[in-house]
Amino acid sequence: MEENILNQTQDIEIIDIEDSIKASYLDYSMSVIIGRALPDARDGLKPVHRRILYAMHKLGVRSSAKYVKSARIVGDVIGKYHPHGDTAVYDALVRMAQSFSMRYPSVDGQGNFGSIDGDSAAAMRYTEAKMTKLSEDILSDIEKETVDFIPNYDGSEIEPDVLPSRIPNLLLNGSSGIAVGMATNIPPHSLDELIDGLLLVLDNKDASLEEVMQHIKGPDFPTGGIIFGKKGIIEAYRTGRGRVKVRAKTHIEKKPNKDVIVIDELPYQTNKARLIEQIADLVKDKQIDGISEVRDESDREGIRVVIELKRDAMSDIVLNNLFKSTTMETTFGVIMLAIDNKEPKVFTLIELLKLFLNHRKTIIIRRTIFDLEKAKARAHILEGLKIALDNIDAVINLIRSSPDTQTAREGLMSSFGLSRLQADAILDMRLSKLTGLEREKLENELKELMAEIKRLSEILKSETLLEEIIKEELKEIKNKFKVPRITEIVDDYDDIDIEDLIPNENMVVTITHRGYIKRVPSKQYEKQRRGGKGKLAVTTYDDDFIESFFTSNTHDTLMFVTDRGQLYWLKVYKIPEGSRTAKGKAVVNLVQLQPDEKIKAIIPTTDFDESKSLAFFTKNGVVKRTNLSEFKNIRSIGVKAINLDENDELVTALIVEGDGVDLSFEDENTEDIEKNQTNTIIEDENTEEGVESQDESKMLFIVTKKGMCLKFNVHKVRQMGRTARGVTGIKFKEQNDEVVGAAVIENNSQEVLSISQKGIGKRTTADEYRLTNRGGKGVICMKLTGRTGDLVGVVMVDDDMDLMALTTSGKMIRVDMQSIRKAGRNTSGVIVVNVDGDEVVSIASCPKTESTENDEDIIDDETLNLE
Repeated sequence: MEENILNQTQDIEIIDIEDSIKASYLDYSMSVIIGRALPDARDGLKPVHRRILYAMHKLGVRSSAKYVKSARIVGDVIGKYHPHGDTAVYDALVRMAQSFSMRYPSVDGQGNFGSIDGDSAAAMRYTEAKMTKLSEDILSDIEKETVDFIPNYDGSEIEPDVLPSRIPNLLLNGSSGIAVGMATNIPPHSLDELIDGLLLVLDNKDASLEEVMQHIKGPDFPTGGIIFGKKGIIEAYRTGRGRVKVRAKTHIEKKPNKDVIVIDELPYQTNKARLIEQIADLVKDKQIDGISEVRDESDREGIRVVIELKRDAMSDIVLNNLFKSTTMETTFGVIMLAIDNKEPKVFTLIELLKLFLNHRKTIIIRRTIFDLEKAKARAHILEGLKIALDNIDAVINLIRSSPDTQTAREGLMSSFGLSRLQADAILDMRLSKLTGLEREKLENELKELMAEIKRLSEILKSETLLEEIIKEELKEIKNKFKVPRITEIVDDYDDIDIEDLIPNENMVVTITHRGYIKRVPSKQYEKQRRGGKGKLAVTTYDDDFIESFFTSNTHDTLMFVTDRGQLYWLKVYKIPEGSRTAKGKAVVNLVQLQPDEKIKAIIPTTDFDESKSLAFFTKNGVVKRTNLSEFKNIRSIGVKAINLDENDELVTALIVEGDGVDLSFEDENTEDIEKNQTNTIIEDENTEEGVESQDESKMLFIVTKKGMCLKFNVHKVRQMGRTARGVTGIKFKEQNDEVVGAAVIENNSQEVLSISQKGIGKRTTADEYRLTNRGGKGVICMKLTGRTGDLVGVVMVDDDMDLMALTTSGKMIRVDMQSIRKAGRNTSGVIVVNVDGDEVVSIASCPKTESTENDEDIIDDETLNLE
């Protein structure tokens, strides 16, 4: 007994469980990869799709035949070829018939095959299907031994290992699937473009990707839409992996008092019903403002989703928010993974094109061999018949004298040197073949067959002839299924933005003390002569007043600098446009300010060039300069722009063009007075001394409320980091003085325009203001009296610009700068704005426009000469 147990123990094979599990899992993985999830790179089909088409082919439900029940097709597929559930097979068949899933459907369905809203297809017993003309070309020549056949799952049937496909189906309809440890996601393409690309590669084996992409522009999705940028496409075609951004195609319809956004096409694989529900939820949760109603007006003609906007909503802004927050913009992740020689591989575009061409060469060679063998066999028979006709009397006598068929066959073979096939063909020949006409037909057929044999033999010997056949067939397919591209491709995603939908116009942007902002086209403010009374620019609340304004373009970026030293960004076009008298919209709804945070300066810019810097000027006379590129990384929460002292606040900030200074940055607070300077400057109480030699570099110009000013070179304020404090720009002669404005002077021939509270102003050449070092007390900028009031600010005179002045009551006046008298530094000036008891609070320059006001509002210089 013990001996038997010992013998049995010796027969047991010891297996490592880790190795066993690993081997079993690998077998399962390869089964899923090869047998289910991934398409073959040659015909672009997964096994289930290949089996469906082959089953339909065997059933004879071609495009010209009648429809048959889908259940019949599914039954044949699962019974003969696909040992899986009927639901999986029917779902695959349904997708092959959906025009919104397949660029070129390979199944022609009749009945309910689902919708783009995600509705399921009707049960297979209710729907019917047959092949399309395209799928017939996928199966073309399959009877000519062009592909290998393998046993089905139980060995009772055979099925094709791959289809001969005359269509580049993998790229044409794309494919998606998740296997074990890998996935594929190949986008569909335009057939016309694919064939043009194949013809190019066929003619030029070394064609570059750039040359191929002259023909194959990119994916062409069945639902249309717009692809933004070729960068992701190029990466996908070059490496086999990439990301393509797709947007819905929309248009704007104008209705009385409001706009309507209409969605015409959706991104690929976007569920329309789910998208509408998503938009409705965002509106309900107040994550998107400006939408009053969303409804679906789609019909058989196409998609039409209508988004009605509120009266004050900007369609461009709402549309941009929809792209950002919904599936109206999606990213298609391209993974061009397919099976080649029973192994999964990621292909480039050119590799897939060449692989398909090689597949077609193999098919044509095998087809040619089949046709050649068939032609030779027929010619062999015809040659025997011809021998018989040439010796008809002897043949007839031999047959008549033979006791049976076997003797007659052997007699023919020995007497005339015929093969068994030829002898059988003679014995089967009908008497009608003995007529002269039939004899001529036989000879002609033999002659044609010999020519065909010669042609087929030459094809097998010539690569050139083989490629010519491929070209002819590709061109035939192109002409047969010619369909224009559906998906639009925009060249560069980075250059395409909501700004492309918005005209670049000059705007006047106003902001009130309580933080209400709006923009108005500058053309609404007609130019007046000097001394005009102005036009109402905004209707404010009783306790509110206009605090500042400026002119800019809709495409410019606004930088908001607050009392806490934070800097925020906002595009001008995102500010609601209003009438001249509209109150505007609270800026806190446009910029994410912190509680009790107040905007102190707004700076428009067109770019964030490293050659520019941003100069900050505070009420207490501190100046700081930071490279503009430090602020280019836009954040919704803003960034630190300047570190302010206690009881100090920002007055203004200006863009300074490159001046050739050292671009080194310092984040630590800088000492107020530079030490060890090359040029020693001695300052007296009035800063009349301490003069440097005039040079051609840019200069900063600071003015105070009490009419003092200081001019110094830009490089006296070196560039610092965003969190630095800055340095002393000007010291005050009077205790209650403060900085009210600043400017950048390009050269000393420019003119500075200064305005006081009572509307008195003048133009003065910059050369009259002495160039000194920063940190001085300055010189007189304007002679102030009780009739002038304090100084409000300064702007640089420009022949192409007008002056705009704003009063506390909300009036704004536009004046030609050249109409204002030029006066010396230590003078008051002339009446520029007739304030009528009001006060000027802000001034700015704006682009010129033609004067349309009557001269009755003009006040002549001589009526109030304050010099």
